[in-house]
Amino acid sequence: MTTQKTLKKSNKGKKDCQFVIRMNSEDRDQFVALCDTLDTSASRELRRFIRHFLRDNQDADIL
Repeated sequence: MTTQKTLKKSNKGKKDCQFVIRMNSEDRDQFVALCDTLDTSASRELRRFIRHFLRDNQDADIL
């Protein structure tokens, strides 16, 4: 029998949405190639950027 605690644990960190961005294909290709060279993924690096951006700007006045 699955408990509520088990369900919460299994959903932690679940990725449930997407961003669609438009950008120059040359920039995208260079970014993906550099990520490959650094043994990471473009998605991982973009998520990391967003987390850092949110952390660094959490005290900013918004509207």
